[in-house]
Amino acid sequence: MLKVDGVTYRYRDAAAPALQDVSLTIPAASVYGLLGPNGAGKTTLISLLAGLLSAADGQISLNGQALAEARAANPRAIALVPQDYAFYPMLTVAENLRFFAGVLGLNSREIKTQCAAAITFARLEQVVGKRADQLSGGLRRRLNLAIGLLGQPQLLLLDEPTVGVDPQSRHFLLDAIAALPAAGTTVIYTSHYMEEVEAICQRIAIVDQGRVLTEGSLVDILHNPEPQVELELDRPLPADIAERYAAIPLGDFKFRLFFGLTVELPRLLDELAAAGCTVIRLNLGQQNLEQVFMNLTQRSLRD
Repeated sequence: MLKVDGVTYRYRDAAAPALQDVSLTIPAASVYGLLGPNGAGKTTLISLLAGLLSAADGQISLNGQALAEARAANPRAIALVPQDYAFYPMLTVAENLRFFAGVLGLNSREIKTQCAAAITFARLEQVVGKRADQLSGGLRRRLNLAIGLLGQPQLLLLDEPTVGVDPQSRHFLLDAIAALPAAGTTVIYTSHYMEEVEAICQRIAIVDQGRVLTEGSLVDILHNPEPQVELELDRPLPADIAERYAAIPLGDFKFRLFFGLTVELPRLLDELAAAGCTVIRLNLGQQNLEQVFMNLTQRSLRD
């Protein structure tokens, strides 16, 4: 289990802290989604977990042991797979894997075993002799992931691991990442793709402006006790109706409305008809992750 308790971090000369009293509990052997707009504090938190920064306030522990102590006891316990490609383009796939396995301090037998396992896991058998700069975007992402797994980390930090890949490669990567907890690996997954997080993460946290806005199981976060409806109209929503139903504009005459009971829906439709509004599209149901995110942050994940 990874525990982040009351962590605050401020960069030198920054007007506001990058992280403010952040607390998270991340179960062992799970895929945990970390979401937030650009500048929300995700990169700072990942950097703290990877040991690239040190928290002045708060504590971080891995399996009950202070993070620095856990890393000192096992330097391979935590691995970071960054968004940028983290390999040497002029080296072949096999050469990159052997080099980074050596950097991790693996002995000759371990290098052979772990490189073979990483190649098999990432399905790189057909390109082991190819230079990294000759690989497609999807194969480069697979190589990035394979390098991150060489040390058999307890905690794997994945920062946008599917950026720039084709749909087939994205599907493979998601399946591969979802399978990691079965081997005991805890994964923290950041992505701008909501559907990826919904597909493979059991728990998530949404952060913005350095604070945790919500945290919990995906099921609990998506549950909405208040009925809501998404409407697309042929004209602007009248102000009195918008106020009565706490409407949120979604652009292009599209709105999200909230009401206490589903039996109020016929009344809403009558009010729209009386105001001369034609309903082009109506969707009544549970909110998705993007809707939750927009409600909490009032902006897009990519802002």
